[in-house]
Amino acid sequence: MRQAKSAVAPAWLQPATDYVPLGLFLLAYLLADILVATGVLVVATLAATALSLAVARRLPLLALIAAAVVSIFGVLTLVFQDDLFIKIKPTVMQLLFAAALWISLWMRRPVLRLVFGKAFPLRQSAWASLTHRFAVFFLVMALANEVVWRTQSTDVWVAFDTIGQMIITFAFTLSQVPFLLRNRLEQPEAESWEET
Repeated sequence: MRQAKSAVAPAWLQPATDYVPLGLFLLAYLLADILVATGVLVVATLAATALSLAVARRLPLLALIAAAVVSIFGVLTLVFQDDLFIKIKPTVMQLLFAAALWISLWMRRPVLRLVFGKAFPLRQSAWASLTHRFAVFFLVMALANEVVWRTQSTDVWVAFDTIGQMIITFAFTLSQVPFLLRNRLEQPEAESWEET
Protein backbone atom coordinates (compact mmCIF):
# COMPACT_ATOMS: atom_id res chain seq x y z
CA MET A 1 0.00 0.00 0.00
CA ARG A 2 1.46 3.35 -1.05
CA GLN A 3 1.61 6.34 1.26
CA ALA A 4 -0.24 9.54 0.47
CA LYS A 5 1.77 11.72 -1.88
CA SER A 6 3.86 14.30 -0.03
CA ALA A 7 5.32 17.52 -1.36
CA VAL A 8 8.88 17.42 -2.64
CA ALA A 9 10.96 19.06 0.07
CA PRO A 10 13.29 21.83 -1.14
CA ALA A 11 17.02 21.28 -0.59
CA TRP A 12 17.25 23.99 2.06
CA LEU A 13 14.56 22.53 4.32
CA GLN A 14 16.45 19.79 6.17
CA PRO A 15 19.62 21.84 6.89
CA ALA A 16 17.44 24.72 8.07
CA THR A 17 15.30 22.60 10.38
CA ASP A 18 18.33 20.64 11.68
CA TYR A 19 20.81 23.44 12.27
CA VAL A 20 18.96 26.74 12.74
CA PRO A 21 17.54 25.74 16.17
CA LEU A 22 21.03 24.67 17.30
CA GLY A 23 22.53 27.92 16.02
CA LEU A 24 19.90 29.95 17.88
CA PHE A 25 20.53 27.89 21.02
CA LEU A 26 24.25 28.68 20.84
CA LEU A 27 23.63 32.37 20.17
CA ALA A 28 21.14 32.66 23.04
CA TYR A 29 23.61 30.92 25.37
CA LEU A 30 26.39 33.33 24.41
CA LEU A 31 24.10 36.34 24.90
CA ALA A 32 22.26 35.16 28.02
CA ASP A 33 22.46 31.81 29.85
CA ILE A 34 21.57 28.13 29.56
CA LEU A 35 17.95 28.60 30.66
CA VAL A 36 17.22 31.33 28.11
CA ALA A 37 19.02 29.26 25.47
CA THR A 38 16.87 26.25 26.35
CA GLY A 39 13.68 28.25 25.91
CA VAL A 40 14.93 29.48 22.53
CA LEU A 41 15.81 25.90 21.51
CA VAL A 42 12.33 24.59 22.35
CA VAL A 43 10.56 27.38 20.46
CA ALA A 44 12.92 27.14 17.47
CA THR A 45 12.58 23.35 17.31
CA LEU A 46 8.79 23.48 17.37
CA ALA A 47 8.83 26.20 14.70
CA ALA A 48 11.21 24.13 12.55
CA THR A 49 8.97 21.08 12.96
CA ALA A 50 5.90 23.09 11.92
CA LEU A 51 7.82 24.49 8.93
CA SER A 52 8.89 21.01 7.85
CA LEU A 53 5.31 19.76 8.10
CA ALA A 54 3.95 22.76 6.19
CA VAL A 55 6.50 22.58 3.37
CA ALA A 56 7.06 18.82 2.97
CA ARG A 57 3.66 17.70 4.35
CA ARG A 58 5.33 14.97 6.38
CA LEU A 59 7.60 14.50 9.40
CA PRO A 60 10.44 11.96 9.25
CA LEU A 61 10.55 9.61 12.24
CA LEU A 62 13.94 10.83 13.51
CA ALA A 63 12.86 14.49 13.25
CA LEU A 64 9.70 13.68 15.20
CA ILE A 65 11.74 11.93 17.92
CA ALA A 66 14.12 14.91 18.10
CA ALA A 67 11.28 17.44 18.42
CA ALA A 68 9.59 15.40 21.16
CA VAL A 69 12.79 14.93 23.19
CA VAL A 70 13.82 18.59 22.86
CA SER A 71 10.36 19.72 23.97
CA ILE A 72 10.12 17.36 26.95
CA PHE A 73 13.64 17.94 28.29
CA GLY A 74 13.53 21.65 27.49
CA VAL A 75 10.30 22.11 29.44
CA LEU A 76 11.70 20.08 32.36
CA THR A 77 14.79 22.31 32.37
CA LEU A 78 12.67 25.45 32.51
CA VAL A 79 10.14 24.15 35.06
CA PHE A 80 12.80 22.91 37.49
CA GLN A 81 15.37 25.59 36.59
CA ASP A 82 17.93 22.80 36.33
CA ASP A 83 20.23 22.43 33.31
CA LEU A 84 20.72 18.72 34.05
CA PHE A 85 17.70 17.94 31.87
CA ILE A 86 18.92 19.79 28.79
CA LYS A 87 22.38 18.24 29.25
CA ILE A 88 21.05 14.68 29.23
CA LYS A 89 18.72 15.47 26.31
CA PRO A 90 21.34 14.54 23.66
CA THR A 91 22.02 11.24 25.43
CA VAL A 92 18.35 10.28 25.43
CA MET A 93 17.89 11.46 21.84
CA GLN A 94 20.89 9.49 20.54
CA LEU A 95 19.75 6.34 22.37
CA LEU A 96 16.26 6.71 20.89
CA PHE A 97 17.75 7.21 17.41
CA ALA A 98 19.78 4.01 17.80
CA ALA A 99 16.73 2.12 19.08
CA ALA A 100 14.56 3.43 16.22
CA LEU A 101 17.13 2.28 13.66
CA TRP A 102 17.46 -1.21 15.13
CA ILE A 103 13.70 -1.61 15.58
CA SER A 104 13.09 -0.50 11.98
CA LEU A 105 15.64 -3.09 10.85
CA TRP A 106 13.99 -5.79 12.96
CA MET A 107 10.65 -4.82 11.37
CA ARG A 108 12.30 -5.11 7.93
CA ARG A 109 11.57 -1.44 7.21
CA PRO A 110 14.96 0.25 7.71
CA VAL A 111 14.46 3.97 8.33
CA LEU A 112 17.59 4.89 6.39
CA ARG A 113 16.24 3.15 3.30
CA LEU A 114 12.97 5.07 3.60
CA VAL A 115 14.87 8.35 3.95
CA PHE A 116 17.72 7.90 1.47
CA GLY A 117 16.54 5.06 -0.76
CA LYS A 118 15.70 7.23 -3.77
CA ALA A 119 18.96 9.19 -3.63
CA PHE A 120 21.12 6.14 -2.90
CA PRO A 121 19.60 2.88 -4.15
CA LEU A 122 21.64 0.21 -2.35
CA ARG A 123 21.61 -3.56 -2.07
CA GLN A 124 19.25 -4.70 0.67
CA SER A 125 22.12 -6.20 2.66
CA ALA A 126 23.90 -2.86 2.48
CA TRP A 127 20.93 -1.10 4.12
CA ALA A 128 21.22 -3.47 7.07
CA SER A 129 24.93 -2.78 7.42
CA LEU A 130 24.48 0.99 7.09
CA THR A 131 21.69 0.93 9.67
CA HIS A 132 23.94 -0.92 12.15
CA ARG A 133 26.74 1.57 11.54
CA PHE A 134 24.54 4.58 12.25
CA ALA A 135 22.96 2.94 15.29
CA VAL A 136 26.38 2.24 16.79
CA PHE A 137 27.44 5.80 15.95
CA PHE A 138 24.46 7.14 17.90
CA LEU A 139 25.37 4.94 20.87
CA VAL A 140 28.93 6.29 20.83
CA MET A 141 27.62 9.86 20.62
CA ALA A 142 25.33 9.21 23.60
CA LEU A 143 28.32 7.98 25.61
CA ALA A 144 30.41 10.98 24.49
CA ASN A 145 27.69 13.38 25.66
CA GLU A 146 27.60 11.70 29.06
CA VAL A 147 31.37 12.04 29.42
CA VAL A 148 31.41 15.69 28.34
CA TRP A 149 28.58 17.02 30.50
CA ARG A 150 29.78 15.10 33.55
CA THR A 151 33.44 16.15 33.31
CA GLN A 152 33.45 19.56 31.59
CA SER A 153 32.03 23.03 32.17
CA THR A 154 28.69 24.14 30.72
CA ASP A 155 30.59 26.29 28.20
CA VAL A 156 32.45 23.24 26.91
CA TRP A 157 29.29 21.14 26.85
CA VAL A 158 27.38 23.76 24.83
CA ALA A 159 30.24 23.94 22.31
CA PHE A 160 30.26 20.13 22.06
CA ASP A 161 26.47 19.87 21.79
CA THR A 162 26.28 22.39 18.97
CA ILE A 163 29.48 22.74 16.95
CA GLY A 164 31.22 19.54 18.10
CA GLN A 165 28.38 17.12 17.41
CA MET A 166 27.69 18.76 14.06
CA ILE A 167 31.30 18.33 12.94
CA ILE A 168 31.53 14.74 14.23
CA THR A 169 28.23 13.76 12.58
CA PHE A 170 29.28 15.33 9.28
CA ALA A 171 32.65 13.55 9.42
CA PHE A 172 31.03 10.20 10.20
CA THR A 173 28.48 10.60 7.40
CA LEU A 174 31.26 11.54 4.99
CA SER A 175 33.19 8.45 6.05
CA GLN A 176 30.26 6.30 4.83
CA VAL A 177 30.42 7.64 1.26
CA PRO A 178 32.87 4.95 0.03
CA PHE A 179 30.52 2.26 1.42
CA LEU A 180 27.56 3.90 -0.35
CA LEU A 181 29.45 4.07 -3.63
CA ARG A 182 30.59 0.43 -3.38
CA ASN A 183 27.05 -0.80 -2.77
CA ARG A 184 25.10 1.53 -5.03
CA LEU A 185 22.80 -0.11 -7.57
CA GLU A 186 22.26 1.08 -11.10
CA GLN A 187 18.68 -0.20 -10.92
CA PRO A 188 16.80 -0.08 -7.57
CA GLU A 189 15.84 -3.48 -6.20
CA ALA A 190 12.26 -4.53 -5.65
CA GLU A 191 10.58 -2.97 -2.62
CA SER A 192 10.21 -6.32 -0.85
CA TRP A 193 12.63 -6.73 2.02
CA GLU A 194 11.67 -10.35 2.35
CA GLU A 195 14.04 -11.47 -0.39
CA THR A 196 17.13 -11.13 1.81
